[in-house]
Amino acid sequence: MSARMAARRIAAVCGLMLVAAPAGAATDSINVTVDRASVIRSPEGTATVIVGNPLIADATSQRNGVLVITGKSFGTTNIMLLDGAGTLLSETLVHVGRASDGTIVVQRGGKRESLACTPRCEPVLAVGDDPDNFSTTAKQIGQRSGLSVGEKAD
Repeated sequence: MSARMAARRIAAVCGLMLVAAPAGAATDSINVTVDRASVIRSPEGTATVIVGNPLIADATSQRNGVLVITGKSFGTTNIMLLDGAGTLLSETLVHVGRASDGTIVVQRGGKRESLACTPRCEPVLAVGDDPDNFSTTAKQIGQRSGLSVGEKAD
């Protein structure tokens, strides 16, 4: 496919997205990192928060119109804010990506492992890592968390 055809397709999809957008509601966007939170302000009168795909991001309402957006997995979803009558006040696209500060990915053949190097490299849980590495790291994190609340280690 030529670059010109690709540009036309993208323009057509963007045009359809604009036509499908509810009247009176602006669509904003926010970039969030997996396992980190960002804060946005919700419009006055917000009564309902809807997250398109809660596997990608989560939203928690706080006092004074503060909405905490937490990245849970890679991808894009949307968050819609409605008033008490169900009228759409705003819609925000949430793009969730990998941290770029101190996290590296090691690829060994078909096996991938993510490490947080701040400054010493330690394994971290990351979607897409080798299942064995992921399980081992998750188990160790769970055991460590259990120790902090007084559970005995296995």
